[in-house]
Amino acid sequence: MSVQKDESFRDSIGTIKKDGKRKWVFPKKPKGFFYKYRTYLSWFLLLSLVVSPFIKINGNQFFLFNIIERKFNIFSVPFWPQDFYLIVLSMIIGVVFITLFTAIYGRIFCGWICPQTIFLEMVFRKIEYWIEGDRGAQIRLSKQEWNSDKIRKKVSKWFIFFVVSFLISNVFLAYFISSDELIKIITDNPKNHISTLISLLVFTGIFYFIFTWFREQACIIVCPYGRLQGVLLDNKSINVAYDYKRGERETGRSKFKKNEDRTALGKGDCIDCNQCVSVCPTGIDIRNGTQLECVNCTACIDECNHIMENVGLPKGLIRYASEDNIAKGTQFKFTGRVKAYTAVLSILIIALVTMLFLRTDVEATVLRLPGQLYDTKENNIISNVFTYKLINKTSKDINNLSFKLISHEGEIKLIGHNGFLLKKQDLLSGTLFIEIPKSTLKGAKERIKIGVYADDKLIETTKTNFLGPRSYR
Repeated sequence: MSVQKDESFRDSIGTIKKDGKRKWVFPKKPKGFFYKYRTYLSWFLLLSLVVSPFIKINGNQFFLFNIIERKFNIFSVPFWPQDFYLIVLSMIIGVVFITLFTAIYGRIFCGWICPQTIFLEMVFRKIEYWIEGDRGAQIRLSKQEWNSDKIRKKVSKWFIFFVVSFLISNVFLAYFISSDELIKIITDNPKNHISTLISLLVFTGIFYFIFTWFREQACIIVCPYGRLQGVLLDNKSINVAYDYKRGERETGRSKFKKNEDRTALGKGDCIDCNQCVSVCPTGIDIRNGTQLECVNCTACIDECNHIMENVGLPKGLIRYASEDNIAKGTQFKFTGRVKAYTAVLSILIIALVTMLFLRTDVEATVLRLPGQLYDTKENNIISNVFTYKLINKTSKDINNLSFKLISHEGEIKLIGHNGFLLKKQDLLSGTLFIEIPKSTLKGAKERIKIGVYADDKLIETTKTNFLGPRSYR
């Protein structure tokens, strides 16, 4: 008769005690193969985050999301509100991409790329290790009475955390108001930018709260991605997993003893050192299987490999593996679900690329002036009044712009100017008259096509409705 494994630990969050109070996590400082490469990747991502708002190509900020002024730059390519469908499609692609990665590789995004993990593990916790020491020193300091040593360390840490949070807020602000505007505000008198300063302090307070107090709770409680993994993962998904077959064997775990044949005694390779628990940033025991709190940070893999190396046992007791790989020894295969995700992702990417290629440099909109009917002029010429709007999405001025009728015989007359200039990343609007001979009109309402020309070269077309007298033919 098999013994049912105790799953009661899943009834509550690992960072909450039985009495409902917060269980503070003091993870051991990780080190090892995966942590080294996670650090390299984090440096690259952090550098990219800080530098991107200050990089300009053709005068355009590399990334800009100015919602108030409706200015958006992605990879230095300007996007307008009229291009918002492209941004929405890009976001959908991002969600599908993460979904596909989760179905195949579990929560690798959380452990390696997520900004929350990178800031917490690679910035704030490194500062904490530097000031307060490793796990044991932090636990002792937490239990210590508030003397001069504890006050000095805690206040120093909190002050540096606040400064870092303030700097992060400034970097994020550069993404939303532009780096030029940020530098202008910084170098100007603070009294002239009280509202901006208040906003900065609010965001600083949010970052400070998350990384000083809330910490891993953001991943466990707030982030919906952890909940999604329960739906997205299956036995074929690759996760950070404990090889229970090798670790437990017939008699289970036991402490390490020199010169004993663990295999002959039926003992598993797990020596029950609990170092995988000590190093976990969310305080879980990976040996209990896949859990909501696990962010696939690989700290337990590095620590377990280090212990196995010290006791002369093979590495890989905790490793990237699927449930089927551990239980049955089967290798990863593309399932029907993964193929479906891949197909959907491919279609979306093709659609996005196609739309980007079809995206015009100039967008023109011509609409009839509301409430105005047609006017009949000499020689049976029917005239309609329209408003036009031109948007230059490029980083260059466009000279000698003009309108011409493409679908009908007739003439377009602009009020105020003709052959005008449209400045880079600018919007121009005005009024124009379209005059068409009555004899060429077939009905009371016709669809006409208008061409926008620059130096007599067609650069954009648009369509609008033209009103005329009802025909009784």
